[in-house]
Amino acid sequence: MARLIEKYKTEVVEKLKSDFQYANVHQIPKLKKIVINMGVKEAVQDIKVLDSLMDEVGLITGQKPVVTRAKQAISNFKIRKGNPVGLKVTLRGRMMYEFLDRLVNIAMPRIRDFRGVSTKSFDGHGNYSIGVSEQIIFPEINYDKIKKIQGMDITFVTSCESKEESKKLLEYLGMPFRKN
Repeated sequence: MARLIEKYKTEVVEKLKSDFQYANVHQIPKLKKIVINMGVKEAVQDIKVLDSLMDEVGLITGQKPVVTRAKQAISNFKIRKGNPVGLKVTLRGRMMYEFLDRLVNIAMPRIRDFRGVSTKSFDGHGNYSIGVSEQIIFPEINYDKIKKIQGMDITFVTSCESKEESKKLLEYLGMPFRKN
């Protein structure tokens, strides 16, 4: 079993219970899913870029990504309806906790001049999003074999009602928030 699942069940639940005084066990917030999204504008001209990024995202997440397609045509960007414009992976359960563990403990410390993630990226419903500018921070990616450095958006979807609950949950799970 992933060590973050153990940490959630033994430590995090108790800390959240004492912080927010929940009456019911089902009120205790939990992480529902992590969505990794990568917009690839070059996919319209060269489909091989999308194929190589698909392999890399698959290595990072351990799950095959889904190709996202344009919902409508945008003539200024030379995009037609149905053209591939990105990749998306939704992680749940054990895979989600393992990805979070690798992100926080291995990938984020490899970011140059890293001082923590922003506390301003909460959406008001308890969800949190961060942007990663390079996929090469993950140790699974071989720097010599990548064709293009690409960023990605990572969204943590929680069952929290507020920003405070979500921040505490992610903080207890090991998310390194910036000290203001």
